[in-house]
Amino acid sequence: MKVDQFVVNINSEQPETLIAFYRDVVGLTPNEEMGPGAFMAGSSSFIALIIEGHSEVKGATKEPQRVLLNFLVSDVASEETRLKEQGVQFIMSATVKLHGVFATFLDPDGNYCQLVELDS
Repeated sequence: MKVDQFVVNINSEQPETLIAFYRDVVGLTPNEEMGPGAFMAGSSSFIALIIEGHSEVKGATKEPQRVLLNFLVSDVASEETRLKEQGVQFIMSATVKLHGVFATFLDPDGNYCQLVELDS
């Protein structure tokens, strides 16, 4: 298989809340041509994340450890501070681990998201 692009799709009972969170709090760039829940990241010109509603999804995620969204950043500490100032809940503050610094936070549906600052 030759994969040209890889996209993560998050379904939610309240997609508008997640869209606003990833756009306004996390700071992802929306791709309006693909819809309000389509986001790009970094220098990429393709969609990296899509948020949509789904009739079978109710409430918060029941297994947040199953999928981990990683956001590679240049300064985990400053991003953690910025997100905390906006009320984002962290379940693990910046911690040095193998190959870098990591901090884990929750999105409004309880999905695990991780800030990652890789060692140079």
